Amino acid sequence: MTEPAEMTLDELREALAPLIPAHAAFDGWSDKALAMSAEQLGVPAERARLAFEGGAMQMIDAWFDAIDRGMAGAWPPERIGTLKVRERIRALVVHRIEAVGPHKEALRRAFAILAQPQNALTAARWAWRAADRMWRLAGDSASDFSHYSKRGILSALYTATMLVFLDDGSEGHAETLGFLDRRIDDVMRFERFKAQLRGSGQRLPSLSRLLGRLRYPAV
Repeated sequence: MTEPAEMTLDELREALAPLIPAHAAFDGWSDKALAMSAEQLGVPAERARLAFEGGAMQMIDAWFDAIDRGMAGAWPPERIGTLKVRERIRALVVHRIEAVGPHKEALRRAFAILAQPQNALTAARWAWRAADRMWRLAGDSASDFSHYSKRGILSALYTATMLVFLDDGSEGHAETLGFLDRRIDDVMRFERFKAQLRGSGQRLPSLSRLLGRLRYPAV
């Protein structure tokens, strides 16, 4: 492993990303949180700031990307391939819940930043990216309309689940996991219904309406 003092800015960004949330929980996604993370790693704060010239948004992005890398490492093809598709998606979402579990306040502060109007498009892109990476790990290789519909539905499902998680005080995230299971059941029923409609030639229901149900459902 490269010594921190010898890291490139990309390597430094990757090394700092998982350290920042512990400090962001108290100091927000700020220069102070970054400086404390840099001290923890053993590099000057000034160099850490060079790695995150984009400020809070770049720090949050790096954290989310670190979660993606951890997810891919924890679920290699030989492991996830033993599960059914429904179980694969559930396992990947649960992995992400567990990854952010120790940093709920940092996630809350991150979501507050992402909810700002100027960041809404970026937040949507990141949710799509997370969904795309989950589907790819799950083995999805669709290139037609279903490629986009699967990712649109999962990005809405994932976002809604994380919002429930932020207010979940139950043991073992039981409320969040129950919510996730119900939403996945909704998606699976929709997929079966689509298959039936394709066979009958009837018009498919609106994807946008389904996304709305997933984003703002009754818990």
